[in-house]
Amino acid sequence: MTRTRLSSKGQVVIPKEIRERHGLRAGAELELVDRPNEIVLRKVARFAPTRIEDVAGCLKTNKRRTLKEMDEGVMREATRVGDRIKRGLG
Repeated sequence: MTRTRLSSKGQVVIPKEIRERHGLRAGAELELVDRPNEIVLRKVARFAPTRIEDVAGCLKTNKRRTLKEMDEGVMREATRVGDRIKRGLG
């Protein structure tokens, strides 16, 4: 278990190895959960969870896609985002 101290300004330093492990950079948004005997600090999701009911039918297209085409599109985007993350562009 790693320990840290609260500064006189109420600030807490998150050790470098933990920041790196969790991909935390300056400006990262964190959430504090106040429980009876503990305080939990966790990353805020970049985007709120999406329900299918909220997005079903939102695309305006008449062209049908096969499952293979959809899978390929998802993989292309995942690769693109992964490459941006590796380059530090988030």
